[in-house]
Amino acid sequence: MGMYVAVRGWLEFNHEQQEQVERTLAKYRDDAYAGGWAIPARPFNWTLYVFYGGDIRESAATSFREQVAELARLNPADDDGDMPVGFFLLSDERQQSTSWTVRDGLVIDTSAPKELHWFARRP
Repeated sequence: MGMYVAVRGWLEFNHEQQEQVERTLAKYRDDAYAGGWAIPARPFNWTLYVFYGGDIRESAATSFREQVAELARLNPADDDGDMPVGFFLLSDERQQSTSWTVRDGLVIDTSAPKELHWFARRP
């Protein structure tokens, strides 16, 4: 049957990047876990927050990470050169927690901060 991993997190973009974000996510529309992405229906304030929440099979985590990495590499929207930033927390049924920090066009894998381990699933 396989183990599931709870994935929750967000990425931050400029509103001018929304079309790029939507175009990137559309490439994965047929992915079984694509429904976990949420983009605000209308822009407000100055940051576009794009969220993900869903339970995915452990075997799909690598493919999902590639989606996040592709979004992390989107071209900056302005002359400042600011790349997308974000954070994802992944926890599994073994009570293991991992985090992905998104910055500078990269997705950096680390053990989740100790303070967030309570998110790990309990049997």
